[in-house]
Amino acid sequence: MAATTVSDTGRERAGGGAQRVVALVGPYLSGKTTLLENLLFATGAIARKGSTRDGTSIGDNSPEARKRSMGTEINSVTFEYAGDTWTILDCPGSIEFRQDALAALSVCDAAVVVCEPQPERAVALAPIFKALEDRQIPHILFVNKMDTAQIRVRDLLAELQTVSPRKLVLRQVPIRRAVTGGGEETTGYVDLVSERAYRYKSSAASDLIEMPAEVLPREAEARREMLEALAEYDDTLLEQLIEDVAPEKSLIYRDLHDEFGAALIAPVLLGAGEREHGVRRLLKALRHDTPFATATAKRRGLALNNGVVAECFKALHHGHAGKLSLSRVWAGTLSDGQTIGGHRVGGLFKPAGQKFEKIAQAQPGDVVAIAKIDELSAGLILSNSGIAPAADRPAPEPAVYAFAVKAKNRNDEVKLSAALHKLIDEDPSLSVEHRHETAEYVLLGQGEMHLKVALDKLAGRYNLPLDTAPPAVAYKETIRKGTQQHARYKRQTGGHGQFADIKVEIHALPRGSGFQFIDKVVGGSVPRNFIPAVEEGVIEAIKHGPMGHQVVDMSVTLYDGGFHAVDSSEMSFKTAARMAMQEGLPKCDPVLLEPILKVTIAAPNEATARMQRILSGRRGQILGFDAREGWAGWDEVTALVPEAEMDGLIIDIRSQTQGVGTYRAEFDHLQEVSGRSADKAIEQAKARAGTRG
Repeated sequence: MAATTVSDTGRERAGGGAQRVVALVGPYLSGKTTLLENLLFATGAIARKGSTRDGTSIGDNSPEARKRSMGTEINSVTFEYAGDTWTILDCPGSIEFRQDALAALSVCDAAVVVCEPQPERAVALAPIFKALEDRQIPHILFVNKMDTAQIRVRDLLAELQTVSPRKLVLRQVPIRRAVTGGGEETTGYVDLVSERAYRYKSSAASDLIEMPAEVLPREAEARREMLEALAEYDDTLLEQLIEDVAPEKSLIYRDLHDEFGAALIAPVLLGAGEREHGVRRLLKALRHDTPFATATAKRRGLALNNGVVAECFKALHHGHAGKLSLSRVWAGTLSDGQTIGGHRVGGLFKPAGQKFEKIAQAQPGDVVAIAKIDELSAGLILSNSGIAPAADRPAPEPAVYAFAVKAKNRNDEVKLSAALHKLIDEDPSLSVEHRHETAEYVLLGQGEMHLKVALDKLAGRYNLPLDTAPPAVAYKETIRKGTQQHARYKRQTGGHGQFADIKVEIHALPRGSGFQFIDKVVGGSVPRNFIPAVEEGVIEAIKHGPMGHQVVDMSVTLYDGGFHAVDSSEMSFKTAARMAMQEGLPKCDPVLLEPILKVTIAAPNEATARMQRILSGRRGQILGFDAREGWAGWDEVTALVPEAEMDGLIIDIRSQTQGVGTYRAEFDHLQEVSGRSADKAIEQAKARAGTRG
């Protein structure tokens, strides 16, 4: 978690707390963190701009982010602008860290969506726009890197509109000039409301200039399109347009404000964050139109009363400070040492760089870190009634990638569980499973990079380096036919010996039946007190069948045997049962079973055919495809895929979908496998058995 702060006026405004929160979202490499740096510089929050390339930026400053030159978690930045206090939540762009972006959206008043002027990358915005639309969050689209863009803005906007459920309303048109060697550069813009033209200046406010004559036709066309878009929601403006009456600028500004706040439109601004072009105009738009905390709480249906209400959106485990719950205060005054709903606030902090600045109180609208309330994690609300989930708490993203993990040092295995628990508390899109069938701990997440960042945190923060490997597939075995097997265990070691004699029938059962043990002993040939030991021995033996895997879909019937009055024991009969199975199962025509998963890939429909080819190349049986519910221009492709073919599937999907495709999978059935796939599984089982040995 990275942040910077400047002084907080605590000024109140009608309609809510003075502090407003804006989420900065956009695809990887769209320039969000560079834009953030320039926002801070333009407002005077920092005296010198840092660089993501040089590792000196305010954002993306965790060790894991610096190592990869990419955002890996939310960065919180607080500053003042024109007398208002703002918190910007800079969100990771990679879909692998999407959970943090969703967490930020849950507490923001508005969002700025940053994109590049590349129509072919529009699809990368689809999941972002969908999340904003689902939550009805007001948002501005900031087209970044316009300084060297060659695309016509109207063409770019048309392509972006195909992935935005909300009407995109252009607020500016670029002013361009030809450059030596061909092409153009953007030197300024025309504001479509004020109809004023401006020339960009690096690291300074733009200069007001005379409207270039060559821009007038495009400006008039774009302004008309903007007014027509606004008129869809304002009858007065519509009448004026029909009657060819020039509307007052105050009416246009009011419509932009109201329709933005009502999540009806998404204004589009232009700029180049790295050169500070358009940054001040963006700040002005945010200041004028961003709702306050009370409006956001109402939009989300939060129950605000006379007490304190604070919502956690990110948990951190921060060295000696212990657990910090990054939260937004919705109502009441939150104080250090205060007891709320039976939970004592162990400290209040404002994020400040890599440190946390202690404060005494937090007001409505503020973003703070609440210390030492272990129960307060992302998506939970602290109030006088206690701690409860938010009604719209974001669900963890389905896992799509996994590593089997174990501590490099066996002595570290005891503390590994606690460290993983802290990691998952910070990032709920991580999870861990103990898979008994393969005797592995498996770390699951959103992609290879996601898991590698988690491993870096374990090694760096907790001194817990881990070994990793692809998770083993839980193959099973079954039998095609039955047999009868007699086993006698006799051993004399001086004193009491060991003796057990059993006869069993082994039968195949239909797929999915599992295992059955049947007792048909009559006449006391096997005493009743030894029969459970026989069952226990059978169960133990079938954990590793002739091919090294658990045997399923079979029954074992104990129908006869013998015993010795002195030498028989539970251990003797358990051993005899293991012998019977080890000798009998190879006679039953054993066959290997592999788990088959039902896999549903979600992807833009332009990639549907490629998704089908990916699945077919992994021994997948295509079941069909259909439109993805609630996603315009997206399909879902469903197939049955062997679990053994799933490793790296998400990498293939994302490489063909500009990083936005995903999938979900669930166990469907077991299926016989033979040939090279079976040989490979058997070799892997032997290798694991050797390791266990």
